[in-house]
Amino acid sequence: MAERIAIIDGVRTPFCKSTNPKVPGVLGEMQADDLGAHVVKELLAKTGFDANDLDEIIFGNVIQPPQSTNLTRILAVKAGVPERIPSYTVNRNCASGMESVTTGMNKILAGYADVILAGGCESMSNVPILFGKKMIDIFMGLGKAKSLSAKLDVISKFRPAFLAPVIPGLLDPLCSLQMGQTAELISKDFSISRLEQDEFAMMSQNRAEAARANGIFEDEIVPIPVGPKYTAVQTEDDGIRNGTDLKGLQKLRPCFDRLAGTVTPANCSQITDGAAGLIIMRESKAKAMGLTPIGYLTDYAYAGLAPDRMGLGPVYATSQILERTGKQLGDFDLIEINEAFAAQVIGCERAMASKEYCQKYLGRADAIGVVDRDKLNVNGGAISLGHPVGATGTRLIIHTLKELKRRKKQHGLVTLCIGGGQGTALTLEAE
Repeated sequence: MAERIAIIDGVRTPFCKSTNPKVPGVLGEMQADDLGAHVVKELLAKTGFDANDLDEIIFGNVIQPPQSTNLTRILAVKAGVPERIPSYTVNRNCASGMESVTTGMNKILAGYADVILAGGCESMSNVPILFGKKMIDIFMGLGKAKSLSAKLDVISKFRPAFLAPVIPGLLDPLCSLQMGQTAELISKDFSISRLEQDEFAMMSQNRAEAARANGIFEDEIVPIPVGPKYTAVQTEDDGIRNGTDLKGLQKLRPCFDRLAGTVTPANCSQITDGAAGLIIMRESKAKAMGLTPIGYLTDYAYAGLAPDRMGLGPVYATSQILERTGKQLGDFDLIEINEAFAAQVIGCERAMASKEYCQKYLGRADAIGVVDRDKLNVNGGAISLGHPVGATGTRLIIHTLKELKRRKKQHGLVTLCIGGGQGTALTLEAE
């Protein structure tokens, strides 16, 4: 890469469990664009950056609200950004919060922009529930019917079964599997036991608990008022389970393969609401403006693989980025592999360490290498913090750079699996 991309600073909302039938989510009253707007306002306030100096705003979002097409434009205007600043939304499933950043990087390096605010947001509490085609036909028919008799004729064709909801994102249409079912396949491929998955989940929760107690997340989280009256303020992630132990985890039943499965609600990522954002520009631009970045994005790679093994995407993308940069896995001081599922992260570890796997599927002469768990997800991950799918990629970048700075280390590798059979990997350097 000709020049490093400076990341001036980044912030995120607390990541909070989404609304479910039993418990309303803390951020459930807020739509995705509201979460994103809050992050944009707070990021500009924290950095003192003038919104007039932005060239564009790019945000990632996966399940776009039907009332907010191109929600980035909506969140930007809500945040008070001048209307002349353009904005648009990107979607690469779980990597959308990284896609916004790498897309912005490309525009900057190509000379089409100098300063971009990038990020991601997701409100899993407000996932739209859709009607099937038969119910839609009923509604359309009623709208077109002019007379009472015509309306009654349409109504006579209605059946209660037509009310069955269609919930976006449950199945991957390429392999007709839920994401958790793909994790079950990986657990079988690599003989990953339920105990190993629960031990990994415990590690994630324990590390996140310690990080929160030590104030590690305070520099990246911006408090947010919560509805419905907006008199209370949420200041921290609410998915961290203090005192998590194996005894408690082992009590839970598998949720995707109830007979022979190993993936449970506790060893997979939490369904969460949240948003994150950061400001990027060329390194030379930052120096000219007298800004001190939290770090730099130096390179990235995206890779494709079989959709039913999508969880192994980090293996493929990491292989590509190591070839591009000439680095070895051991060169990185911190590594983040997004915790979509414990089985998926463990599967990535085993695939990277397997010479046979790397030769067969990646065309490499040797294994990628052994992932050092002392460097991996050192403050927990999506199992403990949650996974608001459009925002997670941005959070990983922000957190890795801030943690490198805390540890006085320099090199970070951030990776993430992507539904549909893709993976991404980014290389970062702390200031």
